Amino acid sequence: MSTTAPLPSPAEHRPTVVGVATAEVVDPRVARVAWAAVVLAALAFFITIPPVTLRTPAPSVVLGVVAAVGGWWAARAGAGRVGWGAVVGAVLAIVGAWVASGADEAKLDQVVVWSALFAATLRFATPLIFAALGGIISERAGVIALGLEGMMLSGALFAVLGADLTDSWLLGVLVGMLGGVGVAAIYAVFAITLRADQVVAGTALNLMALGVTGYVFVARYGDDGSPKDLSRVPELSLPGLGGDGFFAVSIGSASLMTWFALVAVAAVAFVLFRTTPGLHLRAVGERPEAAESAGIPVLRTRYLAVLASGAMAGLGGAYLSLALLGSFSQNMTAGRGFIALAAVIFGRWRPGAALAAALLFGFSSAIARRLDVFSDQLATLFNALPYVLTLIAVAGLVGRSRAAGALGKPYERG
Repeated sequence: MSTTAPLPSPAEHRPTVVGVATAEVVDPRVARVAWAAVVLAALAFFITIPPVTLRTPAPSVVLGVVAAVGGWWAARAGAGRVGWGAVVGAVLAIVGAWVASGADEAKLDQVVVWSALFAATLRFATPLIFAALGGIISERAGVIALGLEGMMLSGALFAVLGADLTDSWLLGVLVGMLGGVGVAAIYAVFAITLRADQVVAGTALNLMALGVTGYVFVARYGDDGSPKDLSRVPELSLPGLGGDGFFAVSIGSASLMTWFALVAVAAVAFVLFRTTPGLHLRAVGERPEAAESAGIPVLRTRYLAVLASGAMAGLGGAYLSLALLGSFSQNMTAGRGFIALAAVIFGRWRPGAALAAALLFGFSSAIARRLDVFSDQLATLFNALPYVLTLIAVAGLVGRSRAAGALGKPYERG
């Protein structure tokens, strides 16, 4: 009589280190020292920028050295990832504090306006949130989400086409979702039914989407570009947050899709970890043979997961074209699909942590847009920061977490 491994409970989720059965156990006191070092490293830089704006780097150097020593000790004591992160953060904080304390104070006040930075962070992070949620759904089911870039790009184009033809932003967003789903369906056929190499199929899909969207856009609009009077996604203003205070500027008025993205994070987390369909999806990604023996249709579940990821990525593309920019241009996603995939890895395949990673990437884009006050070269350099963080994520330098057990492995019924 054959036996199968038990399926995980709906609430079970225990990230582990690659090659290790369980997560590394760290002494709580060591962990507290490591995180205290991280906080000190952040504080070392924070005190040299508005609103504090110390004009001498000396206190930052002292705090940075203390943070580096604490992080080094914590790393030697077992908290390797956080400890070494504190050391690196301390070094960067000292360098940043040295630069900030010597910068022109008026220009520094122009760049570091926290309310405006937070508002810009939400704007830049929204498409990444949608795409990252799609990536989590797909990869939790065992299918690599390498086609997010192509799905986002298709969603952006079809959203513009839909809004142009119907004169409705809502229908445009829905058409954009369908555009992402269509590309995802092509990927699903190759990755699930034909059992093609998912990395190759995803790469080919992105290249195909780049060419097809460019051709359709030029064939439809020629040299004139997108219509100037496109129906755009409206902004939602929160009552009672008027004026120019911090909350009024940062969250008082944001795109309706931004609020929907934040709600979607909670919804996806609930479905994945608190419902039976979420349990089935995770079981298919971890142990498809065991799931099949328990009566869960593996192939259908994977198809639905990939199509759902296409819908979410399509929403991210629709946000770019109908909310953020109000137009479409060729290759307008500019690698955001890959950044979203990095957010999935940063977040260890958890919606809440992926949201934090998307906000980090969004903040790096927001700060880069304001650095031209100092120099265009510095702003250009910081524009590459999201991509640098993407490389760090996929290289595993921020902690090697365990993906779904059957990720990237085609399933064939026995």
